[in-house]
Amino acid sequence: MQKSVIRHILTRVAEGGLSPDNALDQLSFETAQDALHGLNLDPQRELRSGLGEVIFAQGKSDEALLAAVDGLSRHGPVLVSRVSREQAGLLRRTFPAGLHWPEARLFSLGGPEQLKQRMTPPWPQSGTALVVSAGAADMPVALEAFGALAFWGCDCACVTDVGVAGLHRLSPHLRALHEARVIIAVAGMEGALPGVLAGLTPAPVLAVPTSVGYGVGAHGFAALSTMLCTCVPGVAVLNIDNGFGAAAFAAKLLGRK
Repeated sequence: MQKSVIRHILTRVAEGGLSPDNALDQLSFETAQDALHGLNLDPQRELRSGLGEVIFAQGKSDEALLAAVDGLSRHGPVLVSRVSREQAGLLRRTFPAGLHWPEARLFSLGGPEQLKQRMTPPWPQSGTALVVSAGAADMPVALEAFGALAFWGCDCACVTDVGVAGLHRLSPHLRALHEARVIIAVAGMEGALPGVLAGLTPAPVLAVPTSVGYGVGAHGFAALSTMLCTCVPGVAVLNIDNGFGAAAFAAKLLGRK
């Protein structure tokens, strides 16, 4: 949206010719057009949907990636997901104020002050949104979810390596599980953890299968099938390796931005 259009809308509000709610509707449904590098940026997305546009780095050219970050950063903080190490180097050189989270494959420019502290362990063990991972191999997906939640300013926590091979490891976290309003359970192999958690806690469980596992694990399809077939009510299943999608679902569920 051009500044002249925004100014016209605000002027009408100031003069009493347009109500604030109608002005918000007009601002919400405008989309910024930017054909450069094949981009069509959407800085008003947060007004419409509650969450701002997040840049998916995978498959983008260097030029398109930099243009997207530069364009959205003029409107507020920017989060980039699925960032390769090469792309991270490019982003850090171009936007030195940004933060790179290698294991989560995230890059952020702006965002909450405490975001940098959340990037390194120990992570909070209790929060309104609780990310729980089955094993260390599932951590990239779990941290993608945790990092996105932290970027959006959610009260989030991360409990790691508590899969079904040693369920006793869940015992110290039972209170946190009961206090959470939503749980993101990340697991590969047979994918049994989400059903276990849903049977122990009152919170809805967002199940994220990962592509971790041997042979018949089929790059996450075995875990996906287990999660879809669970007999425990209160489980919603995300796509394989989709930690970001689970975080977005949880953030909207909690009504946080």
